[in-house]
Amino acid sequence: MQFKIEKMIYGGDGLARLPADEHGSGKAAFIPFVLEGERVEAEITEQARSFVRAKLSHVIEPSPHRADPRCPYFARCGGCQYQHSDYEHQLEVKAAVLKENLRRIAKLELKAELELHGSPAWNYRNRTRLKVQISPEFAIGYYRFNSHELLAVEQCPISSPLINETIRLLWTLRDSAEPLQGLQEIELFADDQDKSLLVEAHCSPETDSRSATQILKAVKALSPAIAGVVAFAGSERAVPRRIASEGATELTYRVDDLSFRVSAGSFFQVNRFLTGELVRLVTAGQSGKAALDLYAGVGLFASVLKREFEHVIAVESSPTSYADLLYNSPPNGKAVKSMTEQFLVKAASKVKPDLVVVDPPRSGLGEKVVSAILDLGPARIVYVSCDPATLARDLQGLLGAGYQIKRAHLVDLFPQTYHLESIFHLQR
Repeated sequence: MQFKIEKMIYGGDGLARLPADEHGSGKAAFIPFVLEGERVEAEITEQARSFVRAKLSHVIEPSPHRADPRCPYFARCGGCQYQHSDYEHQLEVKAAVLKENLRRIAKLELKAELELHGSPAWNYRNRTRLKVQISPEFAIGYYRFNSHELLAVEQCPISSPLINETIRLLWTLRDSAEPLQGLQEIELFADDQDKSLLVEAHCSPETDSRSATQILKAVKALSPAIAGVVAFAGSERAVPRRIASEGATELTYRVDDLSFRVSAGSFFQVNRFLTGELVRLVTAGQSGKAALDLYAGVGLFASVLKREFEHVIAVESSPTSYADLLYNSPPNGKAVKSMTEQFLVKAASKVKPDLVVVDPPRSGLGEKVVSAILDLGPARIVYVSCDPATLARDLQGLLGAGYQIKRAHLVDLFPQTYHLESIFHLQR
């Protein structure tokens, strides 16, 4: 069946429509690996009441922005969605997707200019997490597109050179994989110079420390660039517990003129080229008496804010990230281990910040946290978002309380994928 692609949507699919019938306009059709304006042949693979999904067969009329994918696994691997587009157009697509979400969910037409900040398009990731299969045949890779089936890979063009070299070395374990029983996933994190690597080995819940130590020794011996390997065990639903380590358990990561301790299990930004730019866009021009950094991670923003504020309070709920936050905190900074909502309930009568910075997970702030921030009444809010839908929902509450958008940035931390990072500066 032929389709004309109307636009791109969040998630990476193109939106088309089935032919109209007596009931009105046709169902929406979601088709991956296409571009706006293209005419394509696609096969319907899923039927639902209000939409269908289809698999691209071939492109009849290609977009002028269509490009040859660099990765041999593209369209089979679930990691990337946009390698078939030139990079400049990827930025345009993401800007359109962000504005569409603001318009549809928050009923917001963005008046401030959306400033676009691009990245080198390849080898930008300082972290990747691979699936590991020990038997019946050893394999390392990622999930296949729209599947939980393993796709074996020997390279990842969006990951750093050191990570790619380490993926190659991991494959050499295939001939002696028996000691690796229990290993399910392996995460590679490279420092800012791409010279040193911290490895996390994620094992099955029943893996004990003795078995884990065998795994760690085998991985650590692969390369002198591997500073350390840390083993975790646990199910998907439980917080993984650390069961063994070999070598270093943290890396030092420099961002501009600051150094951060980042431990195994801690969150850190993945784009090795744009992390400094992200920090500058959040903190530039900010000053005052008190600042509040929520979802602070290891202190990326708080460490810079301390230069222009008398007091900085950084709040983080993850025990591992909090330990790094405490280590990285400046003398005039205070690190607090707490869920954000719980902290805000207690802080409402005690803290009166001039600035609140939020960098929540994809689930966003939610109604209770938005309400608690409004109770604090800061003059300025900086919202760092990795999900345009939850951003739009939260902005609806903040703008409804009298805040206005003064600056808006799209920072492309994730080239070749549909993921997008944005920064919104709000002021009363």
